[in-house]
Amino acid sequence: MGRLISTLTRQPLTLIGAIIVGIFILMAVFGPMVAPYRYDTLIRGAARQPPSSAHLFGTDRLGRDVFSRVLWGAREIVGLPALTTALSVFFGSALGLFIGYRGGWIDEVVSRIMDSLLAIPALILALVMLATIGASQIGIVIVIAILYTPIVARVVRSVVLSLRSMGYIEAAKLRGESDFYILFRELLPGVLPALVVEGALRFSYAIFLTASLGFLGLGVQPPSPDWGRMVNEARDSYTQTPWALWAPAGAIALLIIGVNLLSDGLRRILRYESSLV
Repeated sequence: MGRLISTLTRQPLTLIGAIIVGIFILMAVFGPMVAPYRYDTLIRGAARQPPSSAHLFGTDRLGRDVFSRVLWGAREIVGLPALTTALSVFFGSALGLFIGYRGGWIDEVVSRIMDSLLAIPALILALVMLATIGASQIGIVIVIAILYTPIVARVVRSVVLSLRSMGYIEAAKLRGESDFYILFRELLPGVLPALVVEGALRFSYAIFLTASLGFLGLGVQPPSPDWGRMVNEARDSYTQTPWALWAPAGAIALLIIGVNLLSDGLRRILRYESSLV
């Protein structure tokens, strides 16, 4: 861990990404506690106020404090993608380990099913699925997890295919170890570096997809201050309250940049750590 931290500090962009992600995580956890107002509070006589000491990000056309709404909305824009990423990494890694290790007709059938899912653009498939099951937080989690599980599974499968013929795997088979032991005690450690990087990338894409669904009206439903929905609501009055659009849009962009910087740094660090083994 100490070597990992020292390597992190030698990569300024990775450190910046980690700081950005850490700030947004703190916003998601403590944002509602430190927000000056509730996300749905209508401030009398304060509609369309520009940024000031009283309202750091100004107010929207209804008189709601934009800074408070951004703080409250961080919980959905960080929490939901984090949950969907964790689910997709869990199920995708288990599926990828299984089909990569077993091979044969099971691998062919499952891989073709995953290819058919991946052939459809993620946003279009998400719209169809949400229109079927209904727009809700649970629906978003289910849909994004289903969309990203095949992607994670393919990455894990490709790594397993290169590892399953290694000597230590053959030695485990000769010792009579079970398939479960080989999958999770022998193969999984070798998959973890690629899995960590892929998980960070999936988190970034999940943030963007969650915000896109909110913009289209299929994300977290009102009155929750979804950042994508905030951008959609502010675009019609952009000439009067541009700050109401740029605050949530800038938060989304900054968070995605931070996650991408962190994931790229993790890839470099894990590759460096692997070279030392």
